[in-house]
Amino acid sequence: MKLATILTPHGPRAALAVADGYIDLHATDPGLPTCVKTLLAASPAVRKAASEVASSKNAVKYAANAVKLLPPVPQPGKILCIGLNYRDHAIEGGKAIPTEPVLFGKFPNTLIAHGEPIVLPKVAQKVDYEAELVIVIGKTGKNIPNTDAAFEYVGGYTVGHDVSARDWQFRGEEKQWIIGKTFDTFAPTGPVLVTADELTNPHNLQVQLRLNGETLQNSNTKEFIFGVPHLLWFLSQVITLEPGDLIFTGTPPGVGIARKPPILLKAGDVAEVEIEGIGTLKNPVVAES
Repeated sequence: MKLATILTPHGPRAALAVADGYIDLHATDPGLPTCVKTLLAASPAVRKAASEVASSKNAVKYAANAVKLLPPVPQPGKILCIGLNYRDHAIEGGKAIPTEPVLFGKFPNTLIAHGEPIVLPKVAQKVDYEAELVIVIGKTGKNIPNTDAAFEYVGGYTVGHDVSARDWQFRGEEKQWIIGKTFDTFAPTGPVLVTADELTNPHNLQVQLRLNGETLQNSNTKEFIFGVPHLLWFLSQVITLEPGDLIFTGTPPGVGIARKPPILLKAGDVAEVEIEGIGTLKNPVVAES
């Protein structure tokens, strides 16, 4: 099923995304959770009930154009990010192919929803785009095996945009990725989350980024250096993964800073990240006021 978080008169609510809008799960069935994070961690029976609300005669539905979307998981406990996870992307940046995942993080201040603006900071002049598949954890896990059993810990997947201030990311002798990646609004996600039982193969999904309608990134997750089980195994040796945690899985080649001349985000741009089987995340770009 496709899940979203919508803003209702009762506050943020988990919703089932349907063709003509969004169904408020808790308003339709008070036995269902109000938040996506709780739903992902719920029993199979609860998740099954959520998937069936579309057929309820009491369904509380909002038209797509009459509701504000929030990030699918508005308050994740952790936002973990993997760098250089596509071989061609590492090569285009002049980097060695990693022998283990490159880890950095973002903070919740970076999260914005589909349709909300990416704000270009006054202090950053080289802001770049990165299309990414995002894993959403659905079950608490530590020392997760590097096997197909790792998929039991995945609640679903969403579309992410790892906006990056390259002049901050690569400044100084000691490169500090995290400071270039965690400006406000630098992690759009959405519009929906697709549960893992519906999206069963995350390793063969087309990933595209379009800027003002022009396709600048176009690859497939089959080009991952490290697949989903490997990432969960690697991370969970150190970090206990919990429901609602987000893992950005890396970006394919075609980033703006590697182009000649570079293509960087500017006010007035519209960025779209599309991932096969999930949807399209669209955000305008504005200058900081």
